Amino acid sequence: MDDFKEKLIALMHYPGISWNAVFNYLKKDSSLQMKPQYIQQNLFSSKSDSTIPFKTSLQTDMVMEQIRQYEKDGIKAITLFDENYPSLLKEIYQPPWVLFAKGNLSLLRRQPKLAVVGSRNATQYGRSAIQLMFPKLVQNGVIIVSGLASGIDTLAHEYAMKNNGNTIAVIAGGLYHIYPKENNELAREMVKTQLVVSEYPPDTKPLRWHFPARNRIISGMSNGTFIIEAKRKSGSLITANYAVNEGREVFSLPGSIFNPCSMGTNDLIQQGAKLVMSSDDILEELRL
Repeated sequence: MDDFKEKLIALMHYPGISWNAVFNYLKKDSSLQMKPQYIQQNLFSSKSDSTIPFKTSLQTDMVMEQIRQYEKDGIKAITLFDENYPSLLKEIYQPPWVLFAKGNLSLLRRQPKLAVVGSRNATQYGRSAIQLMFPKLVQNGVIIVSGLASGIDTLAHEYAMKNNGNTIAVIAGGLYHIYPKENNELAREMVKTQLVVSEYPPDTKPLRWHFPARNRIISGMSNGTFIIEAKRKSGSLITANYAVNEGREVFSLPGSIFNPCSMGTNDLIQQGAKLVMSSDDILEELRL
C-alpha cells in the first residue's frame, strides 16, 4: 500500500470526519502531508468538531494497527483513486473516498448492476415478484445491489444467490457491526462468494444518518434502481431520487391501490419511473 493511500484510509478514522472536510483538505494538501495541529485547526468547520481530541498523528500506531488488522480479516480498502473503484460510483455527487469491502472484489468493476430496494415489511406480493423476475435477470449477468436491510433487501440478496447470481450489499455502519443483527448469517454467507461494502471503517457502529447516506452508494454504483414495495416517505424513495439525480434508470413495481406498501411505487410510476411487469422491462433498458 502506497503512502498516500495509507494516509487517506487513516484519515477516514478521524472522529467526525466529513466528505467536505476531506475534499477541502485535499485541495490544500494533495499529497496528504498531514500535520496533526494543522488538521485540528483547519479540517473541521465548527468549533465543536475541532475539540475532538487528537493526540499525535493520523499515522498513529493504533490506527495503523487497525488497518493492518483489516487485511488479516479479509477486508480491503479501496480508495476513489484506485483502479478497481466502481466507475459509475465516481460519477455521483460526493462519492465515498474509501470503500471498505469484504468478499469478491471483482464484482465492483462488473456491469450491469441493478439496485433493488423496498419495504422492510415485504409482503408475499413483493416476494413473488422477486421470485418471478430474478432468474432471468441473473441469467443475463445482472448483479443485484441492495442494502442488507430487512424485507425486500434481504430477499433481493437471497434470491440472487439462490439463482446462482451475484449480489453486493452496501451497509450502514462498518463491517464489524452488521445491522440488523438477524442478517449476520446472511452477511457471513455473502462474503464467501459475493461482496459486502461500507464507506465507514469496520468498527463504526451504524447511526441513523448512515442509512440514507448509504443509499447514494446503492444507486450510484448501479445502472438502474428497481423499487419493489415502498410506502410514501419510504427510505427506498430516497434511493430512487438519488438515481434520478444521477441520470440513472428508475424502475417501479406497480401494486394495489389498497396496499400502503404500493403507494410509493405507484407514485414513482406517476412521476415517470418505468412500470415493470416482467424482467424484460428491465433488461431492455439495460440493453441486454
